[in-house]
Amino acid sequence: MANEMMNRRNDMWDPFFDRLSRGFFNNGWDGTSKTLKTDVSESDTDYKVKIDVPGIDKKDIKLDYQDGVLNVEVKKDSFADHEDEKHNVTMTERSYGIMRRSYELPRVKAEDIKAKVDNGVLSITLPKASGEKTSGIEIE
Repeated sequence: MANEMMNRRNDMWDPFFDRLSRGFFNNGWDGTSKTLKTDVSESDTDYKVKIDVPGIDKKDIKLDYQDGVLNVEVKKDSFADHEDEKHNVTMTERSYGIMRRSYELPRVKAEDIKAKVDNGVLSITLPKASGEKTSGIEIE
């Protein structure tokens, strides 16, 4: 019955536009995109980065700071199937794999970077190095 309903639904849609919309909107773990959703804030003393990582164990998160760039890699190995005893799956939108993202955050004390995962959010604090002159022009 459920398969018949899905087939009826699929008959109403043009497959070209369905594939096109999936390419734009349904490529990530949460069905929205393949990028790690991030907020970055900056103060005089540090950068704060918050990244959504729902369902990810901290052992599957790798951080690296080198040459002014923070690199984040998140790995999701698998997901639990919700198939019936005949192995019928009506629809599946969840995925697994590796996502990477880099953030240019200059003049950071790499040895003082702190990170934690809480309620599906990776929070990273990157203290700025002091005493280094920034490049730029002062306007009077």
